[in-house]
Amino acid sequence: MKRYAGFKLLIVDDHAHNLFTLRTLVERYMDVEILEATSGQQALDIAVREPGIDLVILDVQMPEMDGFQTASMLKIRKKTKDIPIIFLTAAFKTEEFQLKGYEVGGVDYLLKPIDDNQLLNKISTYFRLIEKERELNKILEQKVAERTAELAAAKQHLENIITYMGEALLVLNPEGEIQSVNPAACKMLDYSEADLLRMSIGDVFEEEAEEQAGAFFGTWLEALIRTGALSRIEASFIAKDGRRVPILFSRTAVKDSTGNISHIICIAKDMTGYIRDMDAVQNAS
Repeated sequence: MKRYAGFKLLIVDDHAHNLFTLRTLVERYMDVEILEATSGQQALDIAVREPGIDLVILDVQMPEMDGFQTASMLKIRKKTKDIPIIFLTAAFKTEEFQLKGYEVGGVDYLLKPIDDNQLLNKISTYFRLIEKERELNKILEQKVAERTAELAAAKQHLENIITYMGEALLVLNPEGEIQSVNPAACKMLDYSEADLLRMSIGDVFEEEAEEQAGAFFGTWLEALIRTGALSRIEASFIAKDGRRVPILFSRTAVKDSTGNISHIICIAKDMTGYIRDMDAVQNAS
């Protein structure tokens, strides 16, 4: 049974009978697509024009552009630089020429006359390597796709939590400018998301102690640098209509790889109902 269906082989030789011999041999045992070139320039043209060439068998001794020059040109072109090249020659047999073949990018250097089985084994070896590489790439692509889907699902899950959580969420930069908010924050403050993203935390927040007014953010940042988080602070949001919304407030510093604060995550729980209930209890007593 013939193998390697779908593979593409380019054979290059300036003698037509050599091309015929190679084609006949390969087609007898392999189900590959064979392209032929009778010169280095024609080989370059075919390699650039034809997508997906898997292997080149290249004669060394050719007029105008020899095999070494052809290989060098193939290796400097982005589209063809990764195609493996097997040199095949009857003339340039010394070690010096073999080394040159490897230097210009050949993966093998075979001398004529060559045993048919040896040549077929060489071709099969590189085709098997290509098959293995394709299998590994396919597995890698599948794993990347699976991981991408997992990350997308996790991101969507997190976005759903943020969207539907009852507490207000505001993300600030170190200067206190609001970078993102969730729907609960918009509802609590009665601002649109676009409006809030043009504001700083000082526009919508006040702490209970009057002496901290106007300077609270500097106090925050100092405390966050020391502790990384501040929680359960009694404070108020200033709604769009000027109402003070009592909140229980927490803020956490997010640091970058250098240890500097990159973002501040603020979470606020509306305490209006709790305070109303407490007032009712006190009035009843």
